[in-house]
Amino acid sequence: MIRLTHDGAVGVVTLSHPPRNLIGDEFIDRYCTAQEDAVAAGARAILVRSDLRHFCAGADVKALGPGDGAASDPAAVLDRLESIPVPTVAAIHGAVLGGGFELALACDLIVAAESAQVGAVEVTLGLVPLLGAIQRLVARAGPARAREITMLGRRYRPAELERLGVVNLVVPDGELEEASMSLARQLAAGPTVALGVIKRVVSIAVNDGTRAADEALSGELATMWASNDVRRGTEAMFTDGPGTAVFEGN
Repeated sequence: MIRLTHDGAVGVVTLSHPPRNLIGDEFIDRYCTAQEDAVAAGARAILVRSDLRHFCAGADVKALGPGDGAASDPAAVLDRLESIPVPTVAAIHGAVLGGGFELALACDLIVAAESAQVGAVEVTLGLVPLLGAIQRLVARAGPARAREITMLGRRYRPAELERLGVVNLVVPDGELEEASMSLARQLAAGPTVALGVIKRVVSIAVNDGTRAADEALSGELATMWASNDVRRGTEAMFTDGPGTAVFEGN
């Protein structure tokens, strides 16, 4: 259903629940656990991908009902995903609908195959997105676009979502695996402490505003300055020039 493997410092979380990676409670729990296990094993970045024809076509509608299914405690699920301290990259292709779109939106960066079909389609069932799409689309694209995408329930091509700021990078279908892994490896090779600070400050800015993020940043700086990554980065700058540091993530 969910597999965790490692590519160097990248934890690779593969969705493999035939035929369309439909979401239910067990699926969501294993998905969150795989990311948590990746961090516990020392991953410095996480790549989320699918080895099926589709990334994820949404929730298993047969399992949905009041208080049931993947939406039984969405706040707890989102809290687990938001608590992942390392950068996360979603590599999406095929159908990326409903809850599948939400899994991607919960990642830090989204790389999309150009032929993917992406949408928050819950409204076609008389539902609202249950795993954070509304608020994450507000953060990525603004309230007007969030209303449009979730109220109309349309399917979008990634190029349009890239223009709106929802998707970070669109690549030809045959280049998705290489492009997304390259990005994940770049993040995994970066200053892990600093990247974790960036994740947390961005989240606070989105949720609580700029002033709260300013205050939070002040509290984060001591940890960053004390990290070995800063020492390596500054030493490399003076000896070999900017951008030459080899970080070890501590």
